[in-house]
Amino acid sequence: MRMSVYLLVLCLALLPQGGEASDPPGCTSPDAVRVAEEVLEQINQDRKTGYIWGLNRLYDLSHTPEQGKDGSLYKLTIDVMETKCHITSGKPWKQCEVRNIGNVPVYGECQVSAYVHTQVKLQSYSCTIREVPATAVVDTCPDCPTAENLNEPIVKETANLCLQRFNEESRLANYFTLENITKASSQWVVGPSYFVEFTIVETVCSKETDVSELSRCTPMDCQFAHRGFCSGSHVAREDQFEIRNPGGKRDGLIQDKKPVEVKCEIYEPQASSVEEQAHAKAGSVHTEHQHHNHTHLHPHEHLHSDSPSPDITLSVSQNLGTVVNQPASPRASPAGSSCPGPRRHNLGLRNLRL
Repeated sequence: MRMSVYLLVLCLALLPQGGEASDPPGCTSPDAVRVAEEVLEQINQDRKTGYIWGLNRLYDLSHTPEQGKDGSLYKLTIDVMETKCHITSGKPWKQCEVRNIGNVPVYGECQVSAYVHTQVKLQSYSCTIREVPATAVVDTCPDCPTAENLNEPIVKETANLCLQRFNEESRLANYFTLENITKASSQWVVGPSYFVEFTIVETVCSKETDVSELSRCTPMDCQFAHRGFCSGSHVAREDQFEIRNPGGKRDGLIQDKKPVEVKCEIYEPQASSVEEQAHAKAGSVHTEHQHHNHTHLHPHEHLHSDSPSPDITLSVSQNLGTVVNQPASPRASPAGSSCPGPRRHNLGLRNLRL
């Protein structure tokens, strides 16, 4: 009997006390990696600008069981890398390709707090990001494009030329205007070539608007305005060529040829998607409202007022964290077991460990 009591007391003494930190799962634990992946998804959803980030590795973590609760408070440090998807797209990060060495790569780290029970709930985050230095890119890939200042006149010219071509070729009902230039780089090909990425927004002007009036086209100021993300290029070399008349005779006219390529993704407005779901759920037929006529990318087309229907609730980010752009600084060695976890990307860089 004494031996049984002794063993019981010993077992109770070995049990972790409520509220005290227990041994956390390691950085290679599938459960810990799942928490990091889900937390990053929520960080991307909370952000309003920039590009979607992908997970590079789980650098460190700890967790503390919440007293009187079944869940735990996790503290994580995760390494992230910029993808080619803009925040505007709303895509899950696992569907987005991480930027390679030729796409002006960006990397960083986030300090994250999350509550984990049956689900993962982001509490707060603080992230620091920066571009891979041009010297590191050139050292590994001498012919790769390097970053350009977004305010350079040639960068703005490239973005405007790309947008002009998109507006000329698109079959959408309205013209789009430039919102923000988000990334720019240059490279010598057959001449100085410039590459830009930029966001666009739908204007109030239909394609029937005279070209001379386009400078007066203002962005559509309502929740049903389409937005888009574009990538384009412009070879700045000016090739001169002669124009001949139909009879084959030379006109003696000289024109400049500036090759421009552009590709844009246009996204369905959230308000439109939510309204469509609400109306479908209610089994109602869309009614016509006054004001703007919005051409949607989904099959149905109808008229909208400036505001969505009363039964529409749009998701709003909570601004749970901060993002700053600054150079890398030394950081403490990880304290968690088997931390840091393995990197998923390093871009083949010789002198930089992302």
